[in-house]
Amino acid sequence: MIKLNRRKAIALMGGAAAASSLAAPAIASNRKIKVGALRFTSHSGSFVAVERGYFADAGLDVELQFFQAAQPMAVAIASGDVDYAVTAISGGLISLAQKGAIKVIGGALTEEKGIDGQQILVSDAAFKAGITTPAKLDGKSYGITQTGSSFHYVGSQIAAQEGISLTYKPLQKVGAVIGALKSGQIDAWNIVPHIAKPLSKSGAVHIIGAVSDYLPNYQTTTVFTSAKNAADEREMTESFLAGFSKGVDDYTAAMIDKTGGEDGVNQMVDLIHKYVYTDRPREKAAPSIINGTMRLNKNAALNLASVEHQLNWFKSEGLVDSSIGIDDLVDTSYVEIIS
Repeated sequence: MIKLNRRKAIALMGGAAAASSLAAPAIASNRKIKVGALRFTSHSGSFVAVERGYFADAGLDVELQFFQAAQPMAVAIASGDVDYAVTAISGGLISLAQKGAIKVIGGALTEEKGIDGQQILVSDAAFKAGITTPAKLDGKSYGITQTGSSFHYVGSQIAAQEGISLTYKPLQKVGAVIGALKSGQIDAWNIVPHIAKPLSKSGAVHIIGAVSDYLPNYQTTTVFTSAKNAADEREMTESFLAGFSKGVDDYTAAMIDKTGGEDGVNQMVDLIHKYVYTDRPREKAAPSIINGTMRLNKNAALNLASVEHQLNWFKSEGLVDSSIGIDDLVDTSYVEIIS
């Protein structure tokens, strides 16, 4: 196991440009940790666990650290700047796992039939030119944050299943992709519904399909940590997963099962609004937060088959070393494995 400083972690990214329920954690002594997140509704498990004291109950004093893309978060885990994070699998994350710096320890966001998931978007210019279904994207430009990002993976799956080719445009940050799509500098993109639906209502972009049509049961994001934490800090890691999972349970109950009715939804929206769409008044943020409701895996269960599919694609594209195996990437000892 190795611990990397930030410079070494970035260098190692190189060419990448099981229990059924969680053990109750021992109460630690208010241990301070940092948890990486994006300002997306899909990261609500962490937000709820902080706000409702579930991390504190598990003996953890959590500071949230926010990022704008997946790969910088992977670097932060490898360098020790962040202890745990939830994000999509990227080429950078896989390469760092191969070097013994990172381990996936659970699952978070997943695509599920019957729940609106990630949407496939096109610019208004592309839509007016007749790009009204993903099958018509042949030869068009597709926005991604980085080469080897989850957006790159999803775009490739759409292209493969439709028998088309896409030109990928790395734009580094989600905000930059949104700007490029709205201005017609790129033709298409995929993103979670709390971003996709408001964009489509603006008229600047249009929804032409759903990611779940191409990737049912896609393990969109995973929970991960440093290989050192996974191997040597089992109590802390189980404590984190337990607190996080309680946050997920509350989120699911309020937003999907709606066990608390309208009041429960409103309370959850109030909580999430502290972290998502903070630049908007609550009444304008609420519809987007509600639109972003997707399934977060109970007890951080991990769809290993989906993760393996992603890994194999990264290898087939030459974005990571062909020798890396699933055991290099995933520690299956922490959570239930599903398929």
